[in-house]
Amino acid sequence: MLYTNEFITFEHENEHDLEHTLAHKKDFSVPKIYNANGNLAKRWYVYFSFRDPKTGRLKRMKNIYGTANSHKNKEDRLALLTRYRRRVLKLLQEGYNPYIDNTEFHKNRLAKKSEIPAPVEQPKIVPVDKPLPTEVNIEAPQPLKQKQKEKVADKMTIREAFDFSLELKAKVINERSLQDYSYSTNAVVKWLKENKPKIKTIDQFSKKIALEFLNSVLLKTSSRNRNNYRLNLSSLMQTLEDNEIIDSNPIRKIPVLKSTPTRNKTYTTQQQENIFSYLEKEDPILLLYIKFISYNLLRPVEVCRLKIKDFDLKNNTIQFKAKNSPLKTKLIPKILLKELPDLSKLNTENFLFTPIKIGGAWDASENNRRDHFSKRFKTVVKKHFKLDENHALYSFRHTFITKLYRALLENSSPHAAKSELMGITGHASMDALEKYLRDIDAELPNDYSDLL
Repeated sequence: MLYTNEFITFEHENEHDLEHTLAHKKDFSVPKIYNANGNLAKRWYVYFSFRDPKTGRLKRMKNIYGTANSHKNKEDRLALLTRYRRRVLKLLQEGYNPYIDNTEFHKNRLAKKSEIPAPVEQPKIVPVDKPLPTEVNIEAPQPLKQKQKEKVADKMTIREAFDFSLELKAKVINERSLQDYSYSTNAVVKWLKENKPKIKTIDQFSKKIALEFLNSVLLKTSSRNRNNYRLNLSSLMQTLEDNEIIDSNPIRKIPVLKSTPTRNKTYTTQQQENIFSYLEKEDPILLLYIKFISYNLLRPVEVCRLKIKDFDLKNNTIQFKAKNSPLKTKLIPKILLKELPDLSKLNTENFLFTPIKIGGAWDASENNRRDHFSKRFKTVVKKHFKLDENHALYSFRHTFITKLYRALLENSSPHAAKSELMGITGHASMDALEKYLRDIDAELPNDYSDLL
């Protein structure tokens, strides 16, 4: 008797797109992949249920492991399990039943594979002395190219495939990331139209074509920008593979190029004081916005998310959506509390920061709200003080975390200082905080002249 694992792991026939409609959907569940939340130390497998003929209820069948767990990276393991899942589904659709002897079923499948098409009957040669009637219509065999065109016409275009993937991604990523993904797909579609007009369907978008596109981005911009396009497109293509729109993700095997990330500089004490003094007269709203970044150590986008209802002034706290948490609570330090206007009479649904006042309605996306204050800072502050491109709003966060850490070091050990700082900054782990402090050069050694 042949079992499911034997059918799946030793199946070598060419795989085609499967129809989404299940002929026997009442007899079995759609096979799924268990990936242990990405933990490679645990066993990954494909599982499904089949209706027990005795009880009439769906019953979980044995897990299908195959050779998937011999792979030591997530991509290869998932790719193999995806093929197993596809094969299980195809077998179930064709009539495989784990409760019966499937030897005959297996023989029938082998017979179908070995069937040789009947030879095409050659047209009879008509003698010259007996010409054909003028009204007889002879229908020529359909050319192979025409059949190929019809087959291609049934497949998703590149635009349709990307839109399908974007629609699914919209449910699991934030608005800014979705916008970045959309820009990347628009760039690909435009490039293909101009440089590869014959590439129409998503199955034609091969690794070679993807690499040509990424190389064009590299030549025009930078390796960092090229890597960002690669990341966005690979994520979208992986969604298409997971949903069996394509056989495999062609971008997954394209390597990431080395790039030097840009870093926002910290401000000197004199620069910071001059900016604060200047903004007290020129732009008090922008100054308060910056003080939330500086004193509460929020990221610019987190400040843009703040609404009046997020403030608990009885306990001096705020709640907001952070980078590493869907809902984070932070203490408002006294130095910032005294800067706040009276919020008690404001509409709780209003944003704290708007272009013209504190506490108002603002019909704009999160990304546009953040961009408004970034451009405002560039116009009001950077041009006036002639700051370079590495000085930005985010630089205030770096500046004040550096100040805090060095102040804490004066009366405690580095570990104790980091432990207290971690509760203030909101970093998820000590490793993340230490990496951040190294990146902004907050940790400096003592003078080592005597050692020289």
